[in-house]
Parts: sequence; C-alpha cells; structure tokens
Amino acid sequence: MKMKDLFAVVMLLGIYSLLSASFFVAMDAVDVAFTEAAVGAGISTLLMLVVITMTGRSEKTTRHKPWLALLVVVFTGGVLIYGTFDMPYFGIADAPIHSHVAPRYINESMKEIGIPNIVTSVLASYRAFDTFGEVVVIFTAGIGVMALLSVGRRPEEDEKTTAINDSMHEEYLVIRIVTKMLIPFILLYALYVQFHGDFGPGGGFQAGVIFAAAIILYTMLFGLTTARKVINQSFIQFIAAAGVLLYGCVGIVSMLNGANFFDYNVLASDPVAGQHLGILLIEWGVGCTVASVMIMIFFNFAGRREMQQNNEKVNNIEGDSL
Repeated sequence: MKMKDLFAVVMLLGIYSLLSASFFVAMDAVDVAFTEAAVGAGISTLLMLVVITMTGRSEKTTRHKPWLALLVVVFTGGVLIYGTFDMPYFGIADAPIHSHVAPRYINESMKEIGIPNIVTSVLASYRAFDTFGEVVVIFTAGIGVMALLSVGRRPEEDEKTTAINDSMHEEYLVIRIVTKMLIPFILLYALYVQFHGDFGPGGGFQAGVIFAAAIILYTMLFGLTTARKVINQSFIQFIAAAGVLLYGCVGIVSMLNGANFFDYNVLASDPVAGQHLGILLIEWGVGCTVASVMIMIFFNFAGRREMQQNNEKVNNIEGDSL
C-alpha cells in the first residue's frame, strides 16, 4: 500500500532511525548509535518536517509512470548486489577485516594514539583524511542550500514580523520559559560530548548536531526573526568555513613539519601528545562546521516558510485594521 501522508512517512523514518540506534547499542556500537539518534531520529526529522510545511503534507498524484527512473534504479541496485558477491560472508572469522585491520586498531591504537576510545582513534587519526572528506561534503551541502534557498529580508519586514512574534509570546509562555531553562543544559551537554569523545561515545559530529538542535529548538519556539537577532547568520557562515579550514590546516601543518598529511605525531615533541592535540583540533573543526551548517540549512528552509506565513498574517492584520 502506497503511503500518501508525508507526515506519517517522516514519523516512520524517525522511528526507524531510533530503532536502528537501539540495535547499534545492543551490538556495542555506541558511537554509531549516538550519531544515528542525533542525526537520523533528531535533526533530520526536524528538517524534513520543515520541508513538509513548504511542500504540503500530502503527496501529489502522479500523472505518468516513470518507467525510465524505475529501470535506472533496478539496474543500479542489480550492479550493487553483484558487487557484493566477491565480499566475504557476513560474520566469517577469517575475513580480512578480522585478520588485519581490526587487530591492528585494537592492539596498537592505545600505544600509538593514546586515547581509550578506539572509534575516535580510527575516525580522527587513522582515517582522518576520510573524515575530512565527510566534513567537506557537509560544508558543500550547506553552501548548496544557501545558494538555492537563501532569502533576503527588508528591514520593514523584520519590524512587522517582530510585532507578530511578540503578540504570540503569551500563547506559548510556559513552553518558552521551560525551553529557556533547558537550552543552557543542552548546550553544556553538547560541549561535554565535544570534549569527551576521546574517552567515551561522542565527538565533533554528535556535538555539532546537539548544539544545532538547541538553536533550532529556540528558533521553533521564539520565531526565526528573534533567532536572527540572537544568532548572526554571517557569523554562522564564517564558523562553518573556519571549521573546515581548521581541519585542513592541521594536515598542512603536519606536512610542513615533514610528516604525512594528518600525521599528528609531529605536532608536539611527544608523538602521543601530538596525537591528542591533532585530534582535539580536528574534532573542534568538525563540531563547528556541523553545527553551523545544520543551523544554516534550518534557517534557510524555515525562512522560506516563515516569509509566506508572515506575509499572510500581515495582510490579515492590515485588512482588519481597514
């Protein structure tokens, strides 16, 4: 049965992500579960709900059957399945990852990197170049959304919408007061996740999403106009670019000191101390970029919708006054 209600689809996707996070916890992949819960069940659901307010809740009836698209999907899926035939069976004991890669990370990471969380060692040190690519992809996505959905606002529009937001303040007074009390703790928890990723589940990706979720929560309750007064969009854009630049500069500094790209051993006199410093810097860059890009994407999506709603409300108020 084809589901036409897009709101129900988004809710089901959020539930699926939350269940997936529970499965990861059961398999002791706590870092992956943390990311899935924060990104999949959390901020992705919020962004899709904002999109639904722009596109409508119900899916439009298609007037043609996209057979070509179906053939492309079937062909691509078949190629991907064919590519898995040469892979070792799932869970087999003598798979290459169990014979070479995993033992190296488990046995040597503490001596080479010096941090208890092996996942952070792999993502931030052994595979730092791959993680850098992921951060660049996130930054590029933010730039793409800005290029497509960026909305300019005139000062007179901000004055009208501010009056509307002020009149709505009493309607959600209790929720807003409780939220004001919770937001500092959410931001504090984001900082804890940011700087505790070396010793437990967490890191820049999770911390960035949690920090952005606090800002988005504030925006949803107090309005986009009020949030723009608190959070300067130009500054957010600068932080997004600065995070990527900080990450890349760590690799460049490593090369200037005669080592490989993202080889943190040369960043300090002691190789382990250099690893700690390098991971701290690149995780900070990841957190800044992820948080800033998530906020940018939400602001641009919500800005389109709020502009439509505010124009309707302003027109109604002006019509009633006449």
